[in-house]
Amino acid sequence: MELKGTAKLLRIFFGESDKVSHTPLYEVIIKEARTAGLAGATAWKGVMSYGKSSRIRTSKILDLSMDLPIILEIVDEEEKINKFLPVLHDLFEKSKCGGLVTIEKVDIIKYTNASGN
Repeated sequence: MELKGTAKLLRIFFGESDKVSHTPLYEVIIKEARTAGLAGATAWKGVMSYGKSSRIRTSKILDLSMDLPIILEIVDEEEKINKFLPVLHDLFEKSKCGGLVTIEKVDIIKYTNASGN
């Protein structure tokens, strides 16, 4: 897959305890993104956050949260990102969780795989 020039970054914020059935939501989203042929996806675990509820979640030992923040990022062409949004919406409905979804313009500088792969 060739990806260069202007693209879109889909950034999704939710909690690590959010699940679809018994599978973590981040795993389900990444697998669905791969099935949809999106260029790539990465999930990040945050160390501290708060959202609409204003409840602080942290990884500090005295306040250890069982629901740390997850930030999932997917970069691809605008058309492919837009086509994926209904899938993402359905996954949020199935998980019955809250979250935040943003899209922003990005400039691809380099997108390659390792030699021999």
